[in-house]
Amino acid sequence: MSRPPRPRCYRRRQRAVGMAGGQAVSVRIAMWSAHHPARAVLGWVAFIVLCVAAGAATGTNKGVISDFWMGEAGRAEAAAAAAGLTPPPVEHVLITAPGKSLDAAAAAVRDVRGALQESLDVAEVGEPVRSADGGTLRIPVTLAGDTETAKKTVRGILERTAALQAAHPEVTIAQTGSASVSVGVNDKQGQDLARTEMISLPITFVVLLVTFGAVLAAAIPVVLALSAFAGSVGLYGVASWIFPDAGGAAISVVFLLGMAVGVDYALFYLKRVREERARSGNTLTHAAAVEIAAATAGRSIMTSGVAVIVSLAGLYIVDDVIFSSVATGAVLVVAVAVAGSLTALPALLVGLGGRIGHRSIGRRRAASDSRWTALLQPALRRPVATLLVGAVLTAALALPAASIRLGNEGKETFPAGIPAVATYSRLTQAFPDEGAQHLVVVRADPARATDATAAIDELARRIGGGPARTVSADGTTTVLQVPVGYPENSPAARASLDRLRGELLPATLGGTGAEYAVSGEVARGVDYSAHQAGRIPWVIGFVCVATLVVMLVAFGSVVLALVGVVINLAAVVAAWGGLTLVFQNDWAEGLLGFTSTGFIGSRMPLMILAILVGLSTDYQIFVVSRIREAVRRGVPTRQAVLDGMAASASVVTSAAVIMVSVFVSFIFIDRIEMKQVGVGLTIAVLFDAVVLRILILPAVMTLLGERCWWPRRGSLTQDVVSRPRRARAART
Repeated sequence: MSRPPRPRCYRRRQRAVGMAGGQAVSVRIAMWSAHHPARAVLGWVAFIVLCVAAGAATGTNKGVISDFWMGEAGRAEAAAAAAGLTPPPVEHVLITAPGKSLDAAAAAVRDVRGALQESLDVAEVGEPVRSADGGTLRIPVTLAGDTETAKKTVRGILERTAALQAAHPEVTIAQTGSASVSVGVNDKQGQDLARTEMISLPITFVVLLVTFGAVLAAAIPVVLALSAFAGSVGLYGVASWIFPDAGGAAISVVFLLGMAVGVDYALFYLKRVREERARSGNTLTHAAAVEIAAATAGRSIMTSGVAVIVSLAGLYIVDDVIFSSVATGAVLVVAVAVAGSLTALPALLVGLGGRIGHRSIGRRRAASDSRWTALLQPALRRPVATLLVGAVLTAALALPAASIRLGNEGKETFPAGIPAVATYSRLTQAFPDEGAQHLVVVRADPARATDATAAIDELARRIGGGPARTVSADGTTTVLQVPVGYPENSPAARASLDRLRGELLPATLGGTGAEYAVSGEVARGVDYSAHQAGRIPWVIGFVCVATLVVMLVAFGSVVLALVGVVINLAAVVAAWGGLTLVFQNDWAEGLLGFTSTGFIGSRMPLMILAILVGLSTDYQIFVVSRIREAVRRGVPTRQAVLDGMAASASVVTSAAVIMVSVFVSFIFIDRIEMKQVGVGLTIAVLFDAVVLRILILPAVMTLLGERCWWPRRGSLTQDVVSRPRRARAART
């Protein structure tokens, strides 16, 4: 069946946006979808169902404990595991009798020990230990299996403890340990994430409803974003057999990024379709408007998707199972969102036609352009002064990043509202030695085992306190468990680790030929932070080069590519500075509902870098594409900056509001690392939308003028000159 003839305005818009020549892949895909809407939508639904089914069929491959080993701490744990000396998972049941003597707890102690000994998930129940102040009894419970097994079986133990508490209301019975804390944190995070969805989805829908003025137009971006999230989660399960799932925040980041880019891409496309229809006085058919949008917004979406994906791929350089799983999920959700925006979205826009909103946007667009023209005037009239103001604001926000301190979450920093965390605090107060421990692993050659044993005896003497000691069956490997006595993230705990590694071990074992290493909660955190800090320059380098290449391919301009890299880095350091200012101090504790740890999570700088550079490049591509369109029409660059930024301002602003609503919802999660993600990305998006897009970018492009397009300015001019010839060829 032949297509209906196109109106003359369609051919004019073809030439204006550069469709008269060969069609890009994005245009060809969108045109097919626009002319086969039913097949395109059904194909998309089938694809999402297939992704979900594939994930359900394969399941998710969870990372094992060895996947998390890193640095010296990782070597120590590998040596202990090889010798069969990995400390078993231990839970602690605390019994107190507020206002009474602990003698009243005798029956509770007997019942606790008897009930837990009956469990197949318990290897041993120890004798009760009284605290130094005599107010607390501790019953150590050794769980069967390894650490990963304990996280699955500990729920049954927690249920038994809760039942025992109900049976003995005269005392307080509570349980804590690494396994129960992990389960409690994950459960709380899952509840908080469900609440953030209840917050962010309605806000996103309301913003879109205000933007488009039609329910269907507002619903389309949300539905596509959610479908992209569902499909990517299914694919993530399949991909986890290559890159194991680290659990924790991986799916949270997938949801955050999926909503952000999924809604943004649909927003850009939908706004462009309505704009083209309004420009033609609604004489363009919906299919024709979709084709023009595909050549502009669709092409930008594909370029932006590539930019975001390559930025996120930089996380693989970290060589960490957590970052690899986050990168995998994030790359998949962006790729699926791009696919949906280029296939299902054009089909829906044609299929729904006028039902996506009949109101003309001409008057509202004129008013919006007028407002943004006024906002951009300082950058256009006084670019040097505006650029200096932007640079000062950037430096002021970025300056605190110079004092950033990295650390890791631990039992002391998890939300105190989690019962196992609160009980752990009581445990360490009553029994300081049951807190963080250094794990010293010594492996000696059998021929020199005697020398090593003597050196270990001397080491234990210098440490003091009689650290627990276990020896392998062949006598070659020894593990010492040394109580730290301080919170694991405290300076005192790090000082004790430094003394152990830098002084005591070399002094006692240095001449024995034995291999030694230190692990434990403190060592894991220190080694992990050092690993992240060492990878930051490599990730920055990769992301900058990747962004440079994408921008160069997109616009053919070395100058704009370099400007894009600098702007991205400005947004990143501003976000780092904002994080440092908020979370290393206590002034925002009451406002955001957290207790300052005095450090930033060691994963945050790299996480924010990769996500932010992708999203910032996303904005850059959409804005510069509109400017480039004006240049292609023969408009001088100075005026094109005004026209392009004013034309794209409303959609970029709407996208920024939606992104901020998604990121802000993470601030309500009662876990400081999630709050840091939300605050860091919120600061970055607001900074990007206000300082970079209103002050710095237009000022820089105004100062550079025609040099912005070097070395492609000549080809753009030739494109304008040869347009009539291409138009005649198109009509022929």
